[in-house]
This record gives sequence, structure tokens and C-alpha cells, in this order.
Amino acid sequence: MKTTRQNLRYSLGGLLAALALATVVFPTPLQAAGLLIADGGLGGVLEIKEHDAQVTINNGIAVTKVTQVFHNTEKRQVEALYTFPVPKGASVAGFSMWINGKEMVGEVLEKQRARDIYNSYKQTRRDPGLLEQVDYRTFEMRIFPIGSEADQKVQITYYQELDYDHDWATYVYPLATVTRNGVDARTTGKFALSVDVKSAVPIAELESPSHGQAFAVAKHSDAYWQANLETTGGSLARDIVLAHRIARPKTGMDLITSKRSGEDGFFCLTLTAGEEVAQKQDGMDYVFVLDASGSMADSGKLLLSKDAVAAFLNELGEADRFEVMTFNVKPDLAFGQLRPANAASKQEALTYLAPQQARGGTVLQPAMATAYKYASADRPLNVVILSDGLTEQQERRVLLEQIKSRPGNTRVFCIGVGNDVNRPLLEQLAEDSGGLAAFVSPGDNFTRQARAFRQKLTRPFATGLEIKIDGVEVSDLEPKTLPNLYSGAPVRLYGRYRGNGTAQVALRASINGQELKQSAQMEFPKVDAENPEINRLWAWHRVNRLLKEADRNGERSPVLDEIVRLGEDFSIVTEYTSFLVLENDAEYQRWKIARKNLDTLNRDRTAQAKRREQLDAIRNKALANLGPQPAVSAVSAAPKQLAAAPALVPTAVNRSAPTAAPQSPPPRRQSWDLNTGTSPVGPLGVLAVFWLLRRKQKTS
Repeated sequence: MKTTRQNLRYSLGGLLAALALATVVFPTPLQAAGLLIADGGLGGVLEIKEHDAQVTINNGIAVTKVTQVFHNTEKRQVEALYTFPVPKGASVAGFSMWINGKEMVGEVLEKQRARDIYNSYKQTRRDPGLLEQVDYRTFEMRIFPIGSEADQKVQITYYQELDYDHDWATYVYPLATVTRNGVDARTTGKFALSVDVKSAVPIAELESPSHGQAFAVAKHSDAYWQANLETTGGSLARDIVLAHRIARPKTGMDLITSKRSGEDGFFCLTLTAGEEVAQKQDGMDYVFVLDASGSMADSGKLLLSKDAVAAFLNELGEADRFEVMTFNVKPDLAFGQLRPANAASKQEALTYLAPQQARGGTVLQPAMATAYKYASADRPLNVVILSDGLTEQQERRVLLEQIKSRPGNTRVFCIGVGNDVNRPLLEQLAEDSGGLAAFVSPGDNFTRQARAFRQKLTRPFATGLEIKIDGVEVSDLEPKTLPNLYSGAPVRLYGRYRGNGTAQVALRASINGQELKQSAQMEFPKVDAENPEINRLWAWHRVNRLLKEADRNGERSPVLDEIVRLGEDFSIVTEYTSFLVLENDAEYQRWKIARKNLDTLNRDRTAQAKRREQLDAIRNKALANLGPQPAVSAVSAAPKQLAAAPALVPTAVNRSAPTAAPQSPPPRRQSWDLNTGTSPVGPLGVLAVFWLLRRKQKTS
């Protein structure tokens, strides 16, 4: 059997693209941006035969497992190289290949070592697989060899911390992305996407802004909803967006933990501003800075930005003032001054934006300097940047320095537009100024996004957050400095702990200039196998912080050893670590590669199987009340006085509060409400604050 020495390059414009589903059924093959297709000039196609994506969202942490089978249509062996975009906040945590009918689980190694081992196998025409992170937004996966007219099965697992915006958590498949130009992709076969949403805080709504009624949605309890999409054809050229809203009436704190016996534990502490903090929206000043450089022409990003600005302007009140500018290599102003946010000014701004075209390079620094000129001492200034962040690399350090020198009453908020965005830069610009970064997808609900963002822009709910934990030994907190708490945008604190038992948690913050101090008790268990995802997310946050600090200092080399160690220990693919799959266990031993990820994956799968059993029990309890119920005698029924349970009806998307199924106990999690009084502490009315401890009892 001959083996070609040329590398066929295949684009997978997201492994996510290949694993996501369409919603409209057509008789023709699927068309999508960046699915498997040869684009190296040599011809040849890999057919996607099966796609199965299973997503579990557990208290805001999504685990996506994607299994694919694809077929080599060539009468020769090929090496497949395909790329896929990284979802926001995702950490690839698993890569498996089926070799000789057996699943071989990959291990994470230092990037160059993994590449060297992979290349050594190519010379002997054996079966390695390699998954690398190319840059901040793109992964590449290589598999060699794929035999003549043979099938290859692969599985990817990634973890993702979802963003909450105005109590909405949004999950996105970034399909509207082409990681390589000129890709015209087609594939055939069945696509199946199933999503389980589990939450200790009651779930009020579940919807798909992108695909509407194509999803089948069922509510099994306040704590558990399901959504499913299945098709054999359709368009994958737009993002798939699924969003759920939680209902937390009171500001409070929630704790989840993960701990194996005899090892350090991990925890995630989440502080959320509740519905009672709706604020009086005083007048503020806004400068919308719209990127009109050439990169914004890709995937309709400039049009998306214009639509987003229109939605934001619509949410401004009469007391607000605003300016709109566009920029590429230089800024261009709509007004040259702040205008009142009345109907006439808003319409004039939209008329200014309508003819703007994407062209030229991206130089953000002059636009930022111009926006700062609108600052005044008596009114807060919010600079809102809408961009893909694909600025010149040498400008990054200048921008970070510019953030430090901003006027005192100014915050910078960044809106990442589309999927091909420089998320690390936009997040860092916002964080360093005390602002926020958000990312909009073509499939999302602009009106909801704009309304939520407007509320956050009004002012932080609480600043100067400090959390101290006594009673157990905690360490390695991430982030080191807590950000401001905004309405609808929770603050998460990750860390490690030793020991177990009841700990005293003290919270200190400033609310409208007045100090808030309160404490509560939390239980840090000796063993907790229910939430293994937070181990990796802690490590992922630590890696990101180290990289951001290194970039501020202009030198990454001091942190690379720690990043490689974290990647190998917690099975995280970074710019400096990669997944490698070898043919059998003996080959791992030959290269002295410890099977850390195999052990971790077995632990994770055990926890996920247990979670699956719990969710199935909730669903089955709800389904048991459908249809005719067994007859019971009047004598036996009378003492119980059971009312008939309402029938469970699968709901269409974009419907709130479907007919409730019998309620099951929520997942184990510790929660406290931060009660608010009525005496005047600014517009929030916070004076007396105390914690209500609602200790969730462990199940055996």
C-alpha cells in the first residue's frame, strides 16, 4: 500500500463545526464553513459519516463530548490535518482515537516533544494522532495514516465555563468561522446534538436565539432541562446558540467542590448579584468605537457590529450622551462631540454607520486616545470597543500601557464580534480598566445582550471584593484579585484546599461607597466526586493569568515551565502543550509517558455516569406521570390525598416556565442568600445584611 509523502490539509472550521447540527432539513448534503475538505491543492475528500455531540451543563460549567467517524475516499493512505476554532473559555481536555477497534486515550506533553514523537511514527507508517493549539483561537489535529477507503473514529472532549449575562448563560457552537480561506465544505450523514442543563439555582427559561423551534426542549424539574436537535441535512453556516436563564431573586453565594480521597481538593465559589439590585440608571456618557478594518469584512463581522451598536443605542436613556466613531488606521467621528441620546441623534448615528466599509489595517491606539478626550470630571465615561481585536502585534503592549493612563472616571468595555477574535487582548483591556468583555455571535439575541450590557454599564453592584476563608487551608486562588461584581455577571473564585470540615467565609466589599462586611459557614467535604470539571478549570484560569501577566511584562519565558507543568498535570492543551495519541499502552511505556489523562478521564467518566443516572431518575419520574395512571382504591388513596401531577409536555424553544413536572431535589450545592434591607445605602437600599445557610445534606 503506497503512502503519499505530501500532507493533505483538511479544514475543520471548528471541530465544533463538524460536531454541531443544522436545524433546517434539505435533500442535498450539508454545507458549512470549514468542515472536512482537502484544500492543499492535491484533491481528495474525507467524508463525515457520523457526528454525535453530547453536552452537559452542570451549574454553569459545560462539558462537550464529540464523537466522529469519517471516511477516507482516497485509494491511498493520507495524513489529515484540519483546524478548528476554540470556543470562548474552552479547555480541550480529551483526545481519543480508535486504533484496531480499541479506544486509545491521548496524553498531554510539552509541544515540541509531542511533535517529535509524532513525526517519528510517520516514518514507520504507524498510527499516531496529534492535537495542538496553534494560537489563541485555533486548534489543529493531525492523524496519520488514514488507510485507503478506511474509517477513522475520534473523540474530543472540552470543558467550558459559561458566561452569565443578566442571569442568562449562553452556550455557542462557533460555526460561522472559516479557519482557512477558500474552503467550500460539504459533508453527509447524521448530526445529533443533545444538551442536559443541570443547576442548583432554578432554571426559568431555555431558548435557542439562533435556531428557534428546531430544538425539542423538555423541562423535567426546576433543576433539570433537556434540549435536542437532530437532522440529516441543512445549513451549518451560522452559529448554534442555546441560552438558559436562572432565577436568583436574592444576591448570594454558591459553592461547588471536587476532592479525591487523600488529595488536595478544588473549589469554585460564585457570587451573584440578584434581581433585587436593579438600579436607577443615571445619565452616563458613552463612546462607541467601531472597528472598520479589513479583517471585519470576514464572516460579516462589520454588519454584526452595526447591528449590535443599533441595539445598544436603542437601550440608552434621555439622560445619556454618546458619540460613535469608526477606525482602521485612523479614527473617524460621527459628531465630534457628545450628543444627547434622543431619537434624532440615534438615527443620525445609524445613518453615519450605514455606508461604512471594512478596509485597511487595525490600529486601535489612536481611536482609544481620541475616545479619552470625551472624559469629564462630573460624569462617568464608558468607552465601548466593538472589534475582533486583530490589531498589529506590536501595538498590544502600547494598548495595555494606554489603559493604565486612562482618565480617572473612565472604564473600557470590549465587545468581541464574531468568532475569529483576539479574546485574550479584549479581555485584558477590559479587565485592566475595571470594565468587562463580552462576545456576540451572529446567532444571538442582540436586544437581550444590549439590555443586559446597558445595566452592567450603569455601575458595578460591588467593588473592592475581598473573600477570606478560615477553617480549611486554601491556596492558589484564581483570580488573585477579584473583579467588580456587576448585575447579571457573577464573579467566580477558584482555589485549592487541604483538610475538610466547616470553614468561615468572610466577604468584604464596597457598595456605593459604604463598606459591607459579612461572614457565613461553608462545608468543604473530605471527598466529593460530583464536580471533577473544576479541577481543570482552576488550572486553565491559572494558565491564562500567567500568560496575561507575562504579556504585561513583555516576556513569557519566566512562566513557560509552570504552564507546561500545569498542561501535563491537568491535561490541558495550550500554546506550549499538545495531546498525543499512540498506538497502544506499550508505546506510552516506551516513551516513558505517564498515563495521567487516562486516570483523570476514568475518574471523570465515573462522575459523569453517576450524574447521568441522577438525571435519568429525574426524567423518568417526570415521564411516569404521563398518560393514564394506575387505578387505586378509594380506601388506599384517601389517607395519602395525592393530587394528580400535571402532564409533562415537551416545550418549544423560547417559552418560559413550561408545565412543571414533579420536583426532585436539586444537585448538591451550598448556597446562601445575601438579604437586603430597605434603609438607604445609595440606590441599592442595602443596610442590614446577613447570610442564610442552607446546607445541602450529602447523599450516601
